[in-house]
Amino acid sequence: MPDLSPRRRALVLGICCLSLFIVGLDNTIVNIALPALRADLDTTVSGLQWVIDSYTLVLAGLLILSGSTADRVGRRRTFQTGLALFTLGSLLCSVAPSLGWLIAFRMVQAVGGSMLNPVAMSIITNTFTQPRERARAIGVWGGVVGLSMALGPLVGGVLVESLGWRSIFWLNVPVGIAAIVLTALFVPESRAPKPRRIDPLGQVLVLILLTSVTYGIIEGPGAGWASAEIIGCFVLGAAALAGLLVYEPRRTEPLLDLRFFRSVPFSGATLIAVSAFGALAGFLFLNTLYLQDVRGLTALHAGLYTLPMAVMTAVFAPLSGRLVGSRGPRLSLILAGAAMTVAMLPLTRLTETTPDALLIGCYLLFGIGFGLVNAPITNTAVSGMPRSQAGVAAAIASTSRQVGGALGVAVIGAAVASGSTFTTAGHAGWWIIVGCGLSVLGLGLLTTGRRARASAERAVAELFDAPADLPVRA
Repeated sequence: MPDLSPRRRALVLGICCLSLFIVGLDNTIVNIALPALRADLDTTVSGLQWVIDSYTLVLAGLLILSGSTADRVGRRRTFQTGLALFTLGSLLCSVAPSLGWLIAFRMVQAVGGSMLNPVAMSIITNTFTQPRERARAIGVWGGVVGLSMALGPLVGGVLVESLGWRSIFWLNVPVGIAAIVLTALFVPESRAPKPRRIDPLGQVLVLILLTSVTYGIIEGPGAGWASAEIIGCFVLGAAALAGLLVYEPRRTEPLLDLRFFRSVPFSGATLIAVSAFGALAGFLFLNTLYLQDVRGLTALHAGLYTLPMAVMTAVFAPLSGRLVGSRGPRLSLILAGAAMTVAMLPLTRLTETTPDALLIGCYLLFGIGFGLVNAPITNTAVSGMPRSQAGVAAAIASTSRQVGGALGVAVIGAAVASGSTFTTAGHAGWWIIVGCGLSVLGLGLLTTGRRARASAERAVAELFDAPADLPVRA
């Protein structure tokens, strides 16, 4: 990628952030619209789970492939293709005649979405090469998550109440078209010097693993955990995992390079991403149903209740990027895990009459914790890795986020579906989110010490294909 002026680099960052904005906005709006979807399409809790997880599963399954494909055929070209598919999928979702069609069109969205965030992060990594500058850019990137979360509930609430749930997908169309045009005009094309080969068997095994396990978790309460269908799903998932562990190390250029995970910080960042985004997805799913079904709030009022959380995420994500750039990831991760844990503890005793002040306080603290966690995850994932594999490294981090999101909705939804009443069953869901916060805290402490950094240096040394394959500096 050619050297760009500071103004051009900022413009590239802004265009890349558009992709994150429409994806984040879409996720938040869909959560706010779940009660309206259930009423209009006459579906169950598991049906609502599939509206969310059909998207996240396909997205998670294709992210690594999209990252390596972008390194091969061109990051700008792949990014534009993703924008076009995501925009088309959004338009199709707005005219879906039934739950089945909505789930299918969400999958189309996900195919496009898989080409957006990891590819955009790869573009950013190759545009901002100085460590502090890159950490700040990632902080801005994380701040967009909060901005989309802040606008999603408000805009979604207004649209659902005034025009119906179908209108929530219309917003992606003009933003997607604008991003396609701006990318063509201002984002330079870039490729990896030595792109990786396609690994079709590895791709199939990843999809089987994610789909079978998530299907088993979502459908378990209804079909019975001991049923042949559910046990078969988990056995199939275990077989796919075993296949990956045996097959991938034997390939010269595997889809999932297991050598990445010899780095303790990288492995830790992956698990932290699963925990943090599992907590977020579970929170949005559970809290939306609580506010609208238990408290009787409208979609707009529910969005207003969660606005403080989103604002805190938008404020603290850029601050976290600066903190990571100046002091490393340790402090951000510790503060994030502590804040997320403390925020969710009071909700484990949630009732229909829990004071609003307590709810808002918990939302504020959770937003602070989530705002702090994103920058150290991404920075750790790409720092030190060879630039030729920046797309794959970023895609693994993004995959971890989506896997966490899918599992968060699946596990917490299963806990709710297994209970006699929503409020009582919801307590188990809130405890799961507390556990996710503790996981972020513990992993943040374990994976940022001297021994962890030494393991990262050893792992990165194995990933260099040639002296010219310079690492992304931490």
